[in-house]
This record gives sequence, C-alpha cells and structure tokens, in this order.
Amino acid sequence: MSELRKDPIVSRWVIIATERDARPHHFKSSAETPSDTKSEGCPFCEGNEHMTPPEIYAVRPGGGKANGPGWLVRVIPNKYPVLRIEGDVARRGIGMCDMAEGVGAHEVIVETPRHDQRLSDLPEEHIELVLGAFRERIIELDRDDRLRYAMVFKNQGIRAGASLPHAHSQLIATPVTPITVKEELQSSKKYYQEKERCIFCDYLKQEMKAGERLVMDDEHFAVIAPFASRFPFEMWVIPKKHQSDYHKISPQELTSLSKILKMILIKLRENLENPDYNMLLHTAPLRTPRSGYWTTIEVDYHWHFEIFPRLTRVAGFEWGTGFYINPTPPERVREFLMGE
Repeated sequence: MSELRKDPIVSRWVIIATERDARPHHFKSSAETPSDTKSEGCPFCEGNEHMTPPEIYAVRPGGGKANGPGWLVRVIPNKYPVLRIEGDVARRGIGMCDMAEGVGAHEVIVETPRHDQRLSDLPEEHIELVLGAFRERIIELDRDDRLRYAMVFKNQGIRAGASLPHAHSQLIATPVTPITVKEELQSSKKYYQEKERCIFCDYLKQEMKAGERLVMDDEHFAVIAPFASRFPFEMWVIPKKHQSDYHKISPQELTSLSKILKMILIKLRENLENPDYNMLLHTAPLRTPRSGYWTTIEVDYHWHFEIFPRLTRVAGFEWGTGFYINPTPPERVREFLMGE
C-alpha cells in the first residue's frame, strides 16, 4: 500500500507509491553523452571566449590573459540574464501587490574547457575548483547590499532544463529570499526556538543512526535519501559539522565534498542509464551588510546540496495539490546505487 510521508524540515507531504516500487531499469533516460572535445558553435568551449561576455572569475593555473584560452573553470555573466546587476531594487506597492525592479545577478560557471566532459568525468581536484568557484562568487555577491540570496544550481540535460550541453552550473542572486528557501529557514528557526538545536543536525543524526536511508558518508559529509523524498533517487548531501553558510566551507571539507559528489554522480550514471538531473545548493541568505538580519541563522540553519535525477514528470495532481508522487521508496536507494 502507498504511504503518505511528511518532510520534517518544511512539513511537505509526499506519496511514496510503494505498490509501483520502480527499479532503476524501469526508468528510461533521454540523456545524451557529449562526443566532441570542442564544438565550433559552443560559446563555452576553450577558444570560443569571444562568444561570451567578459569573464568575472577564472581559474588559470598557468596565468595567461583573461578572456582567452588556458582556463580550467570560467565564470561569465549569462548572456540572457533573468536578472541584471545594474540598477536599484526600488520595491513598491501596486495596490495590494508588490513589485520591484529586476535587479540581481545571473552568472554561468563553465566547469571545464572541454565539450566532451561532464562534471562526473572530471578529476576530483577539478571538481574542487568548480566548488571553489561557487564559494568565491557567493563571497563576492555577499558584498552587494541589494542582494538577499545566491542560488547555485546545475541543470544537467534537456529534461533538467539545460539549454546547452557543455558542462556548466549557474548562479542567480536575487533581491528577495526565494520561497522554497524561506520555508526551510522558517522551519529551522521555529525548531531552534523550541529545542535550541538545529533541525538538520537532529535529522542527520537520526538518519545516520537508522542507516536505512544513508547512501554514503565520510568524515565530513553524509548523503541521505530523504524520508519524504519527492523524486526517485533524490539525495541530500549534508555537512556533518553544523554550518549555515556554504562559503565558510574549509579546504578539507571542499576536498571531501568533491570526492563524494563525484562518487554520487558516477553511481547515478552507472545505475540509472546516465540520467538528466538537477543539483541545488541551499545556503543561508546573504546578510553581511545587514548584521541584524535573522540573528539566529548561524545556529538554526544548515547548508546542503539537493540532487534529484529527472526520471519522472510533475503532472496535474502534483501541481494542483503540492503533493509529489515517488515510485521508489528512499529505503531502496542505497541498495540500487551502491549494490548493498
């Protein structure tokens, strides 16, 4: 019989459709494997730097000039941004509705100069450079007092929303805190007010003790299939040490995170026919210029990555009710991916 499960973080209900109990081979992937080292028409390939806006950050081991070859990771403004860095927020009311100018930042983190590589193909040391670029861009945007949140995300493949096949992630900084993150923040704050403990820390301790939804872990991070998973093979990567801000990650943790992310992505590729996927970073809001903003956030919130392969589609029932239907119980994720 199917089960209704409630997410302990944001009180979201999902339906675990256990009678369907979908195995990995039940899902058909539409993902394509990149083939060429370089594509002449791809703006993200090395040698095509003239096709993008000027870079704002790059990792160039041998030095070299900006906006030319020789980079390993390159960050550029999105050529077609959803928000622009220029201007003032100018928030105002339109009757009972609110409006603000489309001020923010929209950046592309090009993860590799090669067209034929995905994030999972890169050496751990290279993945660490990509994760370090996330950190450096958040630190820089945190200095802008117009901005409230920096969302880093990766859309891998057409079903996940990617418009270009070359491996890249994106960062969009907004002048307001997104509702999905705000739900986590509010729940975390309420839990801390009641128990004086971080809800993510308590949840992680419970999942590690139970073990049945623990996919893998190391000294610094744990990967869990959430109790109320919205999607088949959804996983969260959570630091074991309490920390609210991703950009405060230590060098040792960054190295550990690169290893564990590579392992997860390889397991997904090998066991789920190379699926398209989304990867999201949920971190605390930007608040350096506003020292009094959300004064307990350092103790009540806990940053984490969320990864979910795009194996099912959200349809009318989900949109109409807010419920998600997941045909793969999270208790089976470790067995399917790790062979245990």
